[in-house]
Amino acid sequence: MIVEPPVRSICVAQSSGDATGLTQVGLASVPAVAHRREPEVDDDSLVRAALDDSAAFNELYARYMPRVYRFCRTRTGSEEDAADLTQQTFIRAFSALGRYRVGSHGFAPWLFRIARNAATDAHRRTRHTVPLDDIADLPSDATTDPAARAVASDDLAGLRRTLATLRPDIRDLITLHFTVGLTVREVALVVGKSESATRMQLWRTLRALREETQR
Repeated sequence: MIVEPPVRSICVAQSSGDATGLTQVGLASVPAVAHRREPEVDDDSLVRAALDDSAAFNELYARYMPRVYRFCRTRTGSEEDAADLTQQTFIRAFSALGRYRVGSHGFAPWLFRIARNAATDAHRRTRHTVPLDDIADLPSDATTDPAARAVASDDLAGLRRTLATLRPDIRDLITLHFTVGLTVREVALVVGKSESATRMQLWRTLRALREETQR
């Protein structure tokens, strides 16, 4: 199943210009902007706008919240914890927006690096085992990637059963690439490895998972 955010509150920016000006909205009330048909303003333009008017950060929140939540859900033990971690991610991102370098490596890797660090910090404080059914499915178009073609489509159910056994750092590679939808280059930026090393680790992990499911 694809994990969707529960109905609860999360902080997003209003026009006050600082983190104390955050307001509450329902997670589920934010549209899945990936389904929009009209052209979208690029991330860097929204960052520039948010630096002048913090209310513009809401569009970045709406654009990335469902994907951040799905990532956080694989690193937490409950929907409530995932929602809390999603909130922490966006509060950290909002507070650090002035340090984001427009025109560098992209907003998505920057944001998911914050999410991953927040998840690591939370994991140090309290350790959770993610329930098997809460690991998000790999999307059906994952086989368009060369690494994903190493695994036949009828193996995906078996892969899902074994994802929960992976180390968090290895699971992050799978989640960031296949569930969140980051490119291999973007995943490499998030985890701090070269693109070639990241691609090789993805391929090796998928191969190992395939072999495990075929036993």
